[in-house]
Amino acid sequence: MAGMVDAIGFLASGGFFLSFMSGNSTRLSVGMVDTAPYLGMVASLLASFVVGVVVGSLIGRKNTLSPTKRQAIILMIISALLCAAPLIAGFGFLLTGLCLAAFCMGLENTLFEREGSVSFGLTYMTGALVKIGQGFATFISGGPRLDWVPYLLLWLGLFSGAAVGALMFGIFGLNSLWLPAGYAGVFALVLLAPRNHFDG
Repeated sequence: MAGMVDAIGFLASGGFFLSFMSGNSTRLSVGMVDTAPYLGMVASLLASFVVGVVVGSLIGRKNTLSPTKRQAIILMIISALLCAAPLIAGFGFLLTGLCLAAFCMGLENTLFEREGSVSFGLTYMTGALVKIGQGFATFISGGPRLDWVPYLLLWLGLFSGAAVGALMFGIFGLNSLWLPAGYAGVFALVLLAPRNHFDG
C-alpha cells in the first residue's frame, strides 16, 4: 500500500514523495540552498506526514481501544482520505490532495505501535535493508539462516507496490489512489470481522 501511494505521489507531484520522508528531507535541504520554487510543497508534505504520525499515535493512546480496533480505525481513516485525495486534487487543489495522502502514510506508520513507539516502519525501507544485510552477516558467521527473510518480504512488498502504483498512474492518474484506499478498507473490515473462539 505504501509503495503504491509513494509511486503515485512521486509521479503526480513531479518527483516528491508521500511516504519516503528521507528523500523529501534531502529535497528540502537542497531546495533551501538553491532557493528552489518547490520548498512550500516539500515542506507541506513533510509536515502532513508528521501530523499523520501524531494523530495515529494519539488514537487509542489511553488504552480505551483494543489493538485490533485501533488498527481498524486507522485503516478506515486512511481509506476515506485516500478516496478523497484524488477528488480534491481534481478540483485544482493538487497539493492538498497530496498532503492528505502523505498524512495517511504518517498514519500508516503507527499501525504497529507498542507503548508509544513504532515497532517497525511500513513506509521506509532503509532499516529493512540494514536488517537484510545484518541477517546475511549473521548467517555467514554461523548464526540463524533466515532471520533476514521477513525484512526482504517487507522490502519486496514496498517495491512491488510501487511498481503497481506506477503502472496504475499511467492509466488512471491520481485516481489510482483508490486502489490502496480499497486495500485499507478491506484490511479494516477484516480486523473488525467477528471471530469465532473455540474452547479446547
